[in-house]
Amino acid sequence: MARSSKKKPTPKSKRKSGKAEPADPLRAAFRVTTSPVRWVWRWFWRGVLAVVVLVALWILAYAVINPPTTPYILAEKRRLGAVDRIWVPFEEIAPVMARSVVAAEDANFCQHWGFDMAAIRAALEEGARRGASTISQQVVKNAYLWQGRNWSRKALEAVMTPAVEATWSKRRILEVYLNIVEFDEGVFGVEAAARHYFGVGPERLSAVQAARLAAVLPNPKARNAARPTSFLRRRAASILDGAETIRRDGRAACFED
Repeated sequence: MARSSKKKPTPKSKRKSGKAEPADPLRAAFRVTTSPVRWVWRWFWRGVLAVVVLVALWILAYAVINPPTTPYILAEKRRLGAVDRIWVPFEEIAPVMARSVVAAEDANFCQHWGFDMAAIRAALEEGARRGASTISQQVVKNAYLWQGRNWSRKALEAVMTPAVEATWSKRRILEVYLNIVEFDEGVFGVEAAARHYFGVGPERLSAVQAARLAAVLPNPKARNAARPTSFLRRRAASILDGAETIRRDGRAACFED
């Protein structure tokens, strides 16, 4: 006779309650407090990315489009009521003028990538008596940024200068520089300066005239190329020699070839 096997009673499974478990109040409070912070950070970084993209496009644009004005030119126009400036292509500027500003402001222009480390070391050794800004740095400062000496502007200049060097030719950097730099109060660019001081077009500048124009660049509001002081004459003579030197030794090749 078969023995009837009794099934062992299975333990009753726990019934799921229809009610949701109460949320952890600390976790809920943490979510409430961090969600807005995350939202702010997300939009902050999106804003930073948008600014970076816009600045990059601005830099690329000026590689082919002539800057219509600059922040400093706009400021001087508001202060003075008007400024004198006419854009002139690089081909219509006397070659000696380009060599003169390079000799005066940045003799190693063709050999660096935006920063002249030797000049920076010399400036650190000599303190405030000597500057170390390259023409590329001056283009970034004048074309995109504001005047004055502060760390925020210097930081932006340090970031933007290699970008300009990477996307512009040396010839283009020098062309923009010669068309936006100040030569006298309210006189911007080599075309306006040549006519203002000497009554000639930039293509007709002599070597001496070009050297005198380059000599006023560190302090254009206090120096006069048409009525040079003895100091300015000596400075111009030094620039004249320097312009010829960089022509002979090939340091002008990057913008003359």
